[in-house]
This record gives sequence, C-alpha cells and structure tokens, in this order.
Amino acid sequence: MSRAERVLTIYSGVLTLIFVVTTFSAFAIDRGKTRFDEIEVQRINVVEPDGTLRLVISNHARLPGIIVRGKERPFPRPQAGFIFYNDEGSENGGLIFGGHRNAKGEVVDSGGSLSFDKYDANQIVQLAGVDDKEDRFAGLVVRDSFPRGKSTRRVWVGRGDDGTATVALMDGNGKKRILLQVPADGTPSISFLDANGNVLKQLLPAKAE
Repeated sequence: MSRAERVLTIYSGVLTLIFVVTTFSAFAIDRGKTRFDEIEVQRINVVEPDGTLRLVISNHARLPGIIVRGKERPFPRPQAGFIFYNDEGSENGGLIFGGHRNAKGEVVDSGGSLSFDKYDANQIVQLAGVDDKEDRFAGLVVRDSFPRGKSTRRVWVGRGDDGTATVALMDGNGKKRILLQVPADGTPSISFLDANGNVLKQLLPAKAE
C-alpha cells in the first residue's frame, strides 16, 4: 500500500469514527427520543419492551382484526382509528370512525364509536354516532358483558332514527322495562313495561287548559 493510500485509509477511518461518536452522542443527549415535524404512515404499533401490543393507530386498510392474547383472527372493519390492548395483548377498547359513498352514491358506514371492553369479554360502555343510509342514531350504551361473547344491553341514552330522545332501562335479559321519551313534537312520556314489552303504566303530562 502506498503512502497516499495509507493516508486516505486513516483519513476515512477518522471521519467514520467522528460520525459514529457524533451520532451516538446525539442519541445520548436526547435520551433516545426522535422528533419529527411531520410523519406520514399507514399504521403505528405501540408496544411494551417485551413486544406486547398495547395500541394500534391505523388507516382502514391496515386496521387489524380482533386480537386476543397476541393472536389475531380476521374481522372486517370499514373504519380507521385507534385500537387499545390490555397487558396481555387483548383488545379492550377503541376509537374508530369512517364513512363513504357506495357505487349508488349512498352514504354507508358513516359514523364513529368510542368503546371500552370488560376484561376477557365484550364492550361494557360505548359512545356511538351513526348517520348513513341504514341507521341514524347517536347515544350512550351500557351493557352487561360476559365471557364467550354474551352481551346484554342495560342502558340506552340517545336519539333514534325518528328523532325521539330516549332513556331506556333494560332488565338482565335486555328487555326494556322503563322508557323516558321526548319525540320531535315535544310531548314527553314515561312508560313502564313488562318482560314482553307491554305497557303496564304510562305517565303523560296534564293537558294545558
């Protein structure tokens, strides 16, 4: 090796060493944090140090199916959003939203949902709003939720397709037992129902004189 080649080799080695030292020093000073002014991605997975999935932020195309203890099974979702997972890597809630027009120009899958799941079971609280060709409602749902998929609606507070504002209280079998309603015309009512949905008693406002 000539003297010139040796000088170039030493010079390149020194530059490489300076680059490595500078890079690691920057990471050390910033304690492992990297800052961006803007980032464009299709999906972000937030994991624990051991790799356990805790949060997915995703577009529609890459939103995962249902994940339980780290194992995923296909489940179609026409939305984008956030899916949350517990310490074991099982889905336990999410914030999803969507909406588009189909080939006929009809609005479909339009709305959003914020839900919280019971451990090892389905949703227990859901705040949802949907407005498309099939459904128009917005409200809060509280459920009894049990393992193996069984779920019973116990409370509904919201507005239905016809514009009626409703508070519905259900029994353990999901049967409506008390209804507080105010339709669009403003006439309020309270109804007490039996297990078959028959009205046992209804309270209406006294007629104005």
